[in-house]
Amino acid sequence: MEFDLEFALETVGPLLMAFLQVTLVVTVAGSVIASLLGLIWAVGQRELPTPIRLPLTWVLDVIRMTPLPLQLLFAVAIFISFDGYRKFPDTDVETIGMILGVAVFAIHYSTYMAESYRAGIESIRPGQWEAATALSLPRARVWRAVIIPQALRATLPSLGNWAIAMFKDTPFLLVILVPEMVAKAKQLGGASYQYTEVFTVAGLIFLAASYPTAVLMRKLEKKLVY
Repeated sequence: MEFDLEFALETVGPLLMAFLQVTLVVTVAGSVIASLLGLIWAVGQRELPTPIRLPLTWVLDVIRMTPLPLQLLFAVAIFISFDGYRKFPDTDVETIGMILGVAVFAIHYSTYMAESYRAGIESIRPGQWEAATALSLPRARVWRAVIIPQALRATLPSLGNWAIAMFKDTPFLLVILVPEMVAKAKQLGGASYQYTEVFTVAGLIFLAASYPTAVLMRKLEKKLVY
């Protein structure tokens, strides 16, 4: 098997463009939304009354325990069809696909991030809660000024790892026909039957983006050790 280096270099531009326009956008937007939702779920599971907390916990468990591709297809079944959009006929396919992709990724990973937040919250010593109660601080201020800052310190490295996991799962956007980088690589490879070159380039782009992030997370984890 010969590796066509010239062809591989020609595919770098199109693949990098697909990476920047789809893969990176979905990862960054999905990570930001997931981190906010995860914090809301974690606080809600501790503060909400039982009749609301139990259904919320059950829904989060269902989302966390079902495959991401299945959830993407479920979203497609609700909002779109593969031969045309039913509910948004005036919006182009890629825009709706991107919005659905970001929403599904964010909700799916928010359930994992909620567990990380929960572990961070439970790691706070009971004395912190008792001191805040003794000072008669409002509950919202206790969370905002005492609990969340300390929980974030313990949770940040874990959140970064979930963001990296989300980044590596973006090829699942293939199932809803969003033209992310691996889909673009498959398209370029199919045109010339040179799949090895394009998938090698796609893998190197993934590695070049994820490895520095992983190293940064390890350094952050060491820096935040108490």
